[in-house]
Amino acid sequence: MKEIEISSLFDLSNTIAADIFNGVTYPYEVLPKIGDFIIQLGASLPADRFQKIGENVWIAKSAVVAETASIHGPAIIDEGAEVRHCAFIRGNALVGKNAVVGNSTELKNVILFDSVQVPHYNYVGDSILGYKSHMGAGSITSNVKSDKTLVEINVKGEKVKTNLKKMGAVLGDEVEIGCGSILNPGSIIGKHTNIYPLSMVRGYVPAESIYKKQGEIVEKN
Repeated sequence: MKEIEISSLFDLSNTIAADIFNGVTYPYEVLPKIGDFIIQLGASLPADRFQKIGENVWIAKSAVVAETASIHGPAIIDEGAEVRHCAFIRGNALVGKNAVVGNSTELKNVILFDSVQVPHYNYVGDSILGYKSHMGAGSITSNVKSDKTLVEINVKGEKVKTNLKKMGAVLGDEVEIGCGSILNPGSIIGKHTNIYPLSMVRGYVPAESIYKKQGEIVEKN
């Protein structure tokens, strides 16, 4: 499934977490490894640029973190990132360079590439967000199926097994998610794609497209 391979979704030069993708084909394969990877990477970060806060939390000295934000490890907040008022980082979270984690946004078991924006009332769990991807206000990732079965990804009518009970969404580089949208478990959005506001998304959405609603996806001109 070339469409959902790491090489089709991301430019790995835009994340401090590039090494976690070594030796795997699909991005969801790294989700169980995020916590251990952060601990290993955090221990190697330069002390002149990063400060260790509490247990397994590393925050760049150039990052801006509101006093009201709650950050639990393992976590890395990279250089130039902004973590705003009442953000809740529950652990296993890597926030990339110049990324924004906004008011009342919650992160859990995620990798945010550089310059990602989740700025207003977002929930992002068991997910990977590519370079410069943006989630509009109130858009969320749903990471567990209602029947609690393992997540499968629908790619052009074929089911791809992940063997994971929890998987939210994977956004390729420069994806735009409209306000109030829900990304169902196992959603993968290709590069440079736009999702209309108030959308309910499931499965794979091709790169360079506009998702208007279920069954109505058009190529960008």
